[in-house]
Amino acid sequence: MKKILVANRGEIALRVMRSCKEMGIKTVAVYSEADRNSPHVKYADEAICIGPPASAQSYLDGKKIIEVCRQLKVDGIHPGYGFLSENAAFANMVKEAGITFIGPSAQSMEVMGDKLSAKAAAKKYNIPMVPGTDGAIDNIEEAKNTAIKVGFPILIKASAGGGGKGMRIVEKLDDFEEQMKLAVSEAKSAFGNGAVFIERYVAGPRHIEIQVLGDTHGNIVYLFERECSVQRRHQKVVEEAPSSVLTPEIRKEMGMCAVNVAKACNYVGAGTVEFLLDENKNFYFLEMNTRLQVEHPVTEQITGVDLVKEQIKIARGEKLSFTQNDLQIKGHSIEIRVYAEDPNNNFLPDIGLLNTYKTPQGLGVRVDDGFEEGMQIPIYYDPMIAKLITFGKDREEARQRMIRAIEDYTITGVQTTLPFCKFVMEHEAFISGNFDTHFVKRYFNPEKAKEELTETEQEIALIAAAIAYEESKSNSQVSTNASPANATTSNWTKKRKVY
Repeated sequence: MKKILVANRGEIALRVMRSCKEMGIKTVAVYSEADRNSPHVKYADEAICIGPPASAQSYLDGKKIIEVCRQLKVDGIHPGYGFLSENAAFANMVKEAGITFIGPSAQSMEVMGDKLSAKAAAKKYNIPMVPGTDGAIDNIEEAKNTAIKVGFPILIKASAGGGGKGMRIVEKLDDFEEQMKLAVSEAKSAFGNGAVFIERYVAGPRHIEIQVLGDTHGNIVYLFERECSVQRRHQKVVEEAPSSVLTPEIRKEMGMCAVNVAKACNYVGAGTVEFLLDENKNFYFLEMNTRLQVEHPVTEQITGVDLVKEQIKIARGEKLSFTQNDLQIKGHSIEIRVYAEDPNNNFLPDIGLLNTYKTPQGLGVRVDDGFEEGMQIPIYYDPMIAKLITFGKDREEARQRMIRAIEDYTITGVQTTLPFCKFVMEHEAFISGNFDTHFVKRYFNPEKAKEELTETEQEIALIAAAIAYEESKSNSQVSTNASPANATTSNWTKKRKVY
């Protein structure tokens, strides 16, 4: 494999390209008109614009991407995550075009892409499941009877769902019919598939996932777990490896279950098996993500394994160069997702210009990002700016290092999740490890993430704002996107104030 096209954008495109470069492999970037000046475009050996900003006309246009591959004589496609990474039809198109798809087979994607077929496959290996229905259910009366048998509270989930869409918690029978209709309607709207199923609602769960790697020679290993319980809107914001609550025995049991789930769909490549862990440390299979995860760096930090390089080697037909016994956990790693979102306004996206963008540095600090100072956060895509990862000899060192790194991260022009992530790092529940997926609902009061400004600091802020306003008037001649409001709003107030 001499040339790889990365069918993605931003930080993950850059991250994949760096590993390719270390392997002596040429890279091709594709980009939309909105990403013309993106760092991943500059970094690649070759780059081609594939369409307008809208994803459907660019990053989701598989035919265009394959045309570029043919034009530039590309050997393989790495899909990153999101976009076409779990699209079975695209994986088949790539294969039919005689190009290597760096990921699992279309068949594996289809089996694990639907929660019901995934449960059916995993059940063959006696993987623990949350009590509920084995198949889709659409008859209200039948569904009511099932819910009564399972026991309230119950969870109605979309079969083709993700990200919390098509999901409803029902506390009592009187609310069931209305919530069932809402879940079906949302599932149809979001996924074009109204199939839903019922599970017992696990109160206070932790979200634990296991990284797996499988080669084309039948070898499958697990690379331990990631704790992903700090979430907003059912989407992760803070991840760490290893989990602070798993015993070695539970870790091994979960790892072997993850390997069996991968075997159940003949999995090849890097994948993640997700579990719920209840308050009694009972775990239940949730789903399998048939791609590289956003949070994969924390696994790389504690194992020393470059997961992208392993993906490429597996796609080339090579055997895994290590066995399960070769893998060990060394140290602790934490990752936060730096989103252009306002935590004080229900984490709503905050689009604007990165007037200041300075990343933290130093021992044990890694930043995977796809932006530079002066760039606009586009409205067309996920608002993640970067992933900030720290590593330490133990959890406390990784946590303290993360606090320092957050304080050293300077972004102005948009609101970000940095203040919220610092709030998490300093909260007693996180420090003690006694938290679950309800962390935000239970503990986060936006006012707690704000620091009070002293009188002197307020005066400095007013002076800085006035200067920034004057600068913004001249800058507006260069960029019509700049505005006084964007130019003077700092996302992140800390002990050393930066405006």
